[in-house]
Amino acid sequence: MHAVVRSALRQAVDFALPPRCPACGVITPAPHNFCLDCWQSLTFLGEPCCSRCGLPFDFAAGGGEEVECGSCLAEPPRFDRLRAAVAYGEVARKVALKLKYSGRPGVAETLARFMARHVAAGKGEALLVPVPLHRWRIWKRGYNQSALIATALAKRTGLAVELDLLRRVKATPLLRGLNRRERALAVRGAFAVKDGGKAALAGRQILLVDDVFTSGATANACARALKRAGAARVDIVCWARVVRAGPD
Repeated sequence: MHAVVRSALRQAVDFALPPRCPACGVITPAPHNFCLDCWQSLTFLGEPCCSRCGLPFDFAAGGGEEVECGSCLAEPPRFDRLRAAVAYGEVARKVALKLKYSGRPGVAETLARFMARHVAAGKGEALLVPVPLHRWRIWKRGYNQSALIATALAKRTGLAVELDLLRRVKATPLLRGLNRRERALAVRGAFAVKDGGKAALAGRQILLVDDVFTSGATANACARALKRAGAARVDIVCWARVVRAGPD
């Protein structure tokens, strides 16, 4: 009986509020599905790629060995591994902005569904930690989009999540338009582990969750703070990453 009632309620809701494409809003067969045009516009990322930053390669390296891109070899990032679900483009950007600025927290579940393939479900003692926002930005926006994604990933993978383990202790300017050095300076000292948080980090693998990876400045600053507090490894998982010569 309960199953029948739930089915009837779901049909009524779908009739009144049909599921729509997360990017363009076209009606879709099921929630969290992209329409065909938007789906075909997405570039999904995976192997072959840089073993460190996830930059896609045209060809796989021979012998099955892990290979890093030139940028990571020249200046190794503070994090150990980064994987993104898709390349940053028009559709990926639209979805990220809807989550970030349009008051659409349900989009976090959509992104988590695509990011989960880069997360080893329930494996080991990995801990999900979102990239934090400064309290003034949370007050203005009402939520941290990375925390919503991390919560959705925790439900899908069974991994533990700590939403306030890492904090943004310094308000930073928008990084858009800044060069690599300026971005690094803007986020220097901006992140810190909360008081009493070192015990949760000691010897742990951390999966740092974010929506978009652009230059690596924020990811590096977060990884630096986490490792200084005792994390053994910091990996990044995100919805989209800018694809170019490497994280700059």
